[in-house]
Amino acid sequence: MINYHNRRFKPIANSANGETNSETIFHYVQEGFILTATYSGGGIIKGHLIGLVDDKGAIDMRYHQVNTEGRLMTGTCRSTPELLQNGKIRLYESWKWTSGDESEGNSIIEEI
Repeated sequence: MINYHNRRFKPIANSANGETNSETIFHYVQEGFILTATYSGGGIIKGHLIGLVDDKGAIDMRYHQVNTEGRLMTGTCRSTPELLQNGKIRLYESWKWTSGDESEGNSIIEEI
């Protein structure tokens, strides 16, 4: 299992209907197979996520955030890891809003 504890990530790509960008920083904390994170920056004032990490390092998560328009947004996400040659992690994410227009998207975040 990949250990995400105390790692920081930022988006390098996102669908147009997403709210994160290269200014959004995620700070991951992992205890066993439970992952939590806080994030902010870019279009996000404050966000939290909670997820489960499987034995291959994939993450099934739920998130909620307050955007810069003052709206509370929620969603689900599935992240699949890639270990880079420099030892850092890149996550390929498929997500869906459970609020707002309930649209779907894809993003890539990378360890910084």
